[in-house]
Amino acid sequence: MTPRRRAFRLREARAGDYGWIVSRHGALYAREQGWDARFEADVARIVLQFLEKRTARKRCWIAEVRGKPVGSVFVVERTPTLAQLRVLLVEPEARGLGVGRALVERSIAFARKARFRKLMLVTYAHLQAAGNTYRRAGFRLVRETPERDYGRRLTGQRWELELRGPARSGARPTRATR
Repeated sequence: MTPRRRAFRLREARAGDYGWIVSRHGALYAREQGWDARFEADVARIVLQFLEKRTARKRCWIAEVRGKPVGSVFVVERTPTLAQLRVLLVEPEARGLGVGRALVERSIAFARKARFRKLMLVTYAHLQAAGNTYRRAGFRLVRETPERDYGRRLTGQRWELELRGPARSGARPTRATR
């Protein structure tokens, strides 16, 4: 039996992808979560900050199927020892293909290679599929706080992953962890 080929590929972002990231976040979260335009504005600010600050310690990946973007993720430097995973998105038609897991694993591998000690992210409790992806990748939930964002009452969450020690999720260790 031959191994199944992945139905998507990951690549680094290029011109045109950043507008797509903002647009798709705005449209999907409005439709699926009922969030108002403030969420799209926040994503636009995140993208702008990513593009304005030049550093080798950040990355953006795009997942695509047959040349069409279906997912995205950023890794940015918060401090010299702390990276943050941001704006993870998987299009509805690509859910279940392993896109989210692959984007998170690529982010973890990059953060290790860049020699960060910890990778963190902020999300919301009701986004359970994302939480399951983070948990399977080895993140642990460290804090929950009630919030009112984007026209809704939400429970904010902070997840963290210690990057020292062996890689998780079957990923091979990088030089930074050996």
